[in-house]
Amino acid sequence: MTGWFIAFGLAAAGFIAMLLIGRIPRSTREITAAALLLGLAGYAWQGHPGQAGAPRMIKDRPDVPFDEKLAEQRRGLAERYGPAGQWLVMSDGLGRQGKTKEAANILLSGLRETPDDPNLWLGLGNALVAHADGVVSPGADFAFRRALALDPEGPAPRYFYGLALARGGQLQAARDLWAPLAASAPAGSQVKAELDANIARIDAMLAGGNAAAQ
Repeated sequence: MTGWFIAFGLAAAGFIAMLLIGRIPRSTREITAAALLLGLAGYAWQGHPGQAGAPRMIKDRPDVPFDEKLAEQRRGLAERYGPAGQWLVMSDGLGRQGKTKEAANILLSGLRETPDDPNLWLGLGNALVAHADGVVSPGADFAFRRALALDPEGPAPRYFYGLALARGGQLQAARDLWAPLAASAPAGSQVKAELDANIARIDAMLAGGNAAAQ
């Protein structure tokens, strides 16, 4: 019933305001009252005046945990300091708060100053993937490819681009990036061991998929 009280109260207040403030002429008062009653009739027909209210907390996006391991891997493989460092630190801080859009925008600001920094492009790719809940969007794909073009021999662009592709289900594309990187990685290194294990898992999944298709 609360909805009815509010509707009638607003209609009455509006009519009184038009009488006292608007000083509508006597000849139009009946028409004005009829218009207000017609509005109430429409509310009764289309609305739900008897339905209880149900407040909702509105959030910009669901909580997505910040991937600390991924950030630490990036800092280990890519540049920790230098021109890109401050932007990456600020972006990581926003990412920890769940502000993935702002995390990506910070890196765009950095790229306006140093558009040829592969580490910023790499960070932007990771930030856009996080913002899309793990999906390699066209924007993220462009950022990763730009990082690859600027640093074709560096391990970080190939590693993280491959990781994003693998997590997104593009297994063959991830393998194509990782296989040469694993071959060139130092023997006995943690990166080589991880890449070899990931490639083995991809090979098993691809073989299983091919067998199922046959």
